[in-house]
Amino acid sequence: MEPVPDLTASLRHLESFSAAEPAAVPGPRRWWGGSLDVEGLAMGSVRAAAAALESLTGSPGRYSISAQLTAASFDSLGYLRISGRKAQGFVPMSGFRPTGDGWIRLHANYPHHAERLMKALRAATPDDLDRVLLSMSALEAEEAVTSAEGVAAAVRSRAEWKATAMHPAASFGPWIRFSRPSASGESPRPSSWIPSKQATRPLAGLRVLDLTRVIAGPTATRLLGALGADVLRIDPPHLPELTDAFVDSGFDKRSAVADLKDPAVLDRVRGLLATADVVVTGYRQGGLDGFGFSPEGMLAARPALVAVTLSAWGTTGPWSGRRGFDSLVQAACGIAEQSGSDDGGWRPGALPVQALDHATGYGIVAAVLALLSERLRTGLGGAAHLSLARTAEELFRLPPPGSEIPARSLAVPDLHVAESPYGPLHFAGPPLTVDGVPLQYRRTPVQYGTSALAWQ
Repeated sequence: MEPVPDLTASLRHLESFSAAEPAAVPGPRRWWGGSLDVEGLAMGSVRAAAAALESLTGSPGRYSISAQLTAASFDSLGYLRISGRKAQGFVPMSGFRPTGDGWIRLHANYPHHAERLMKALRAATPDDLDRVLLSMSALEAEEAVTSAEGVAAAVRSRAEWKATAMHPAASFGPWIRFSRPSASGESPRPSSWIPSKQATRPLAGLRVLDLTRVIAGPTATRLLGALGADVLRIDPPHLPELTDAFVDSGFDKRSAVADLKDPAVLDRVRGLLATADVVVTGYRQGGLDGFGFSPEGMLAARPALVAVTLSAWGTTGPWSGRRGFDSLVQAACGIAEQSGSDDGGWRPGALPVQALDHATGYGIVAAVLALLSERLRTGLGGAAHLSLARTAEELFRLPPPGSEIPARSLAVPDLHVAESPYGPLHFAGPPLTVDGVPLQYRRTPVQYGTSALAWQ
């Protein structure tokens, strides 16, 4: 595939969205506080999606953002209530732990990751885990866990991160990296889908195959669904999603389970791929290639397809195939070190929300919409890739907020209430307004894995 610099330029770099015209965004410019401009990253990523939507529909000024809606969308799990119960974030075993020479960030929310973690460190209890970690360096513990297919990251300073062999792979190039199908014998065909430009949900009729998990990818497809797309999320049966995370990101989409190792099931999913407009994948780099879901392979078969991929660490470098999450990227790239505190002894810190995940999710939306615009113009689709590590670099590129813009608290957003298969839900809505009216989800999440492997 060939790079498409004009598409990247048309979106511009994220910082131009993040820092430009803060007065045009209703509400305060800062509300979380801290030494990094997380608010700028949040508003910039949502603004990127809104700008790409306006370009696709030819309706400048119709879609806008606000501080309150943006903040609520980035903390959607924090606002979610399921039958009155607060949604669970990190389990006790996840988080920062001291090592013999520093700190490490563990991720054990998924049972299989918790099992691999304990096995790798030969620990039987959480107390054992702490003792073992104190007998190791942070880098030794990181290597032990990741070698056992677990997930962990040593807490590094910015200087240490920049000195690692994989850092350049995550740091250079555009925030969204576009490419287009290589020249083929096929003549471009007119797009079979066009946006409903005057409708509240302009993506009606768009078919989106969602092969993502956790936060970033599902956040993207949740907004595409809210804008009218027919989104079908497919998960493997052997790795069920965490219920609360699934509910948080499951609005306006359907959910199916498919074992791609079963040839008959794989054929059915490939049949869906053959009639999809958009495919979004968010597994470990290369994890789906063997099933025929590499961007190169999909576009070779269907040059009009829009294929957007997501990874934690980027597509090249020694960490490109490593598992990762927002919290681990924060630890590795210097965010945790810069967000640390000296209260009762220094310890690393974290961003107020999973901002890398959410910002990358809205970047995925911007990429999808930009490629759809390209398809309407040329008849050809294309591919785009984003990574959490690259989004972290965008955060560091933003100017420090400075004390001249004090943090101001935001009013609690107007939460929505609706029934669902999981009981009554209280939840925040999408981050966009349409003609000044907040966009709303049409449907609550379906029961996990109960949808047919078919388009609506």
